[in-house]
Amino acid sequence: MIVDSHAHLEMERFDEDREEVIKRAKDAGVEIILSVGNAEPEKGSMEKAVELCEKYDFIYTSVGIHPHDAKIFNDKYLHKIMDLCENEKVIAIGEIGLDYYYDLSPRSVQRGVFRDLLILAKEKKLPVIIHSRDANRETEEILEKYYSDNVAGGILHCFSGDLELAKSGIKMGLYISFSGVITFKKSYDLRDIASKIKRDYILVETDAPYLAPVPHRGKRNEPSYVIHVAEKLAEVRKESFEEVCSYTTKNFKKLFKL
Repeated sequence: MIVDSHAHLEMERFDEDREEVIKRAKDAGVEIILSVGNAEPEKGSMEKAVELCEKYDFIYTSVGIHPHDAKIFNDKYLHKIMDLCENEKVIAIGEIGLDYYYDLSPRSVQRGVFRDLLILAKEKKLPVIIHSRDANRETEEILEKYYSDNVAGGILHCFSGDLELAKSGIKMGLYISFSGVITFKKSYDLRDIASKIKRDYILVETDAPYLAPVPHRGKRNEPSYVIHVAEKLAEVRKESFEEVCSYTTKNFKKLFKL
């Protein structure tokens, strides 16, 4: 059994065959899916994600505002997130953070929304799911200032940072989640980082429908493909596939107290 610690099954790209995608995941041995509900906030993605996880007992969700959408964040979204957090299937705040690669929202706005939602996560005593791209040091600084004393922990999802960010995140109780990017030919640095982290802090994910791993690169990603991430991680770390599935599943359940 294995856990996909990050997917976006509520997105419109799954509307035509969502049930089949979920069945394929179960058939592939995916025990739990965390379907992160903030990919399309203006299309009601948070509410759709909550509805989805209420339908399937092995699917959970998180709510938040992606840094791409920080510019639309307002009191309406804040109260929506607060209300949805009361649902027992909402197990985290996220994904939240900084994206200085695309810069789809002003950086100052991204930082403010990131800060506010970290503070909310502390108030709710929920883990956080962090998106950080090309913003290693500022991600560290904001986490250390507003979240380092939160015992709930969290995830540095779809990890693409450097070893320093990974180590500082682990010190703050964050898990490092690897996606299909680890299977890409030129991801040498990422594989090197994956080989150096203690297994107690590692998770695997798909980030479906994005970043499909080899041998499905270029196609729509889905949770059943998480096995390819685990296979590559096992190769990099010189461990068995079964070992990787076992400890990443245990890590996920420990973090979210499942």
